[in-house]
Amino acid sequence: MLLQGLKVVEFASYIAAPGAAGIMADWGAEVIKVERPEGDPMRHVFGDAKSALSGNPTFGLDNRGKRAVVLDTSKPEGREALTRLANDADIFLTNVRPASLKRAGLDDETLRAANPRLIYAVVTGYGLEGPDAAKPGFDVTAFWSRAGVAHMHAPKGTDPFILRTGVGDHTTSLATVAAILAAVYEREKTGVGRLVQTSLLATGVYTVGSDMAVQLAFGKLASNRPRSAPFDPVANFYKSRDGHWFVINPRGASKDWQLLSAACGRPDLPEDERFLTSRLRKDNSPTLVAEFDKAFGDLDFDEIARRLDEVDLVWAPVQTPAQVAADPQVAAAGALIEVEDGQGGTYRSPAAPARFPGADATVRPAAPSLGQHTREILAEVGYSTAEIEAMLAAGSAA
Repeated sequence: MLLQGLKVVEFASYIAAPGAAGIMADWGAEVIKVERPEGDPMRHVFGDAKSALSGNPTFGLDNRGKRAVVLDTSKPEGREALTRLANDADIFLTNVRPASLKRAGLDDETLRAANPRLIYAVVTGYGLEGPDAAKPGFDVTAFWSRAGVAHMHAPKGTDPFILRTGVGDHTTSLATVAAILAAVYEREKTGVGRLVQTSLLATGVYTVGSDMAVQLAFGKLASNRPRSAPFDPVANFYKSRDGHWFVINPRGASKDWQLLSAACGRPDLPEDERFLTSRLRKDNSPTLVAEFDKAFGDLDFDEIARRLDEVDLVWAPVQTPAQVAADPQVAAAGALIEVEDGQGGTYRSPAAPARFPGADATVRPAAPSLGQHTREILAEVGYSTAEIEAMLAAGSAA
């Protein structure tokens, strides 16, 4: 386990920050999840309304393999216990608003004064500076909407649509892990930790960075186009006779356009005067899409797949989540992992998106129950049995 020996204290909720800690836990770090008495709201994603479902795979994804402690940081004893945990940690990871942390004495300056090697990582919606730094933000607001991602993805003239659960959060999780490990590397040379911060807003801007770079350089950007009239008809979605969608992504040279025309049974298209150049294909995009629709619509998917593979075109099927789960290449790529279900079995879950051949984890422990490890964790930072029981009785811990 590559990060074995690295101790992370996570004082966070929802997805982006816990997701970052979850990746580090998958890679061998010891992660202590600190929750308030009500628990991380993601624990309650599947409640009574979903009683036919067992387990909470959404929470499990970001919290498997962690240990959990409950501390009431509104009480002095709870704040003191969290401070002790931070004093014994390599990384303190939080998405609690900085003003609240400052009032509780859990801010960067205070904790790093006591533990100079501490890497203090903050995940926010909008960053630590600027007029809206204190605003709350979720991925659909800060990452998807304000960063321009939603606008860029909706075809021109259509309404914006909601982002799927956790997409911006998990992208920010990856950015946060990268930033933390960069700080770990720096600390190996200097012996001193630092403040690290990521935001949903900045991650969103970077995620659409190729297009945003054009906007910044030229002051304008082409809109996304509908499937019926794409910018490049060769880079588009098409459907087979038996109802399977797939996407083509040409390499950019005219050779792929010729190969695609032959593969769909229309080798005459490159000689058509309407499509002789890339400019003409763009100008006559709806017409060419209609030609491809008809050609591919006369073929079954398996035959299309065979033909596209035969000429080594870049393409992929549009898969449903159920098809992804059954795809042998998804498993071979290491995209799934087994997680203990707490009942002697396991269930599959998405894996952290990197592999370390020879050191890959095969089965991960389940996510902890609320306060499952409170007693043992408090004992590890010096609390006596009597002190722990007093904290539990007073509600400072649970």
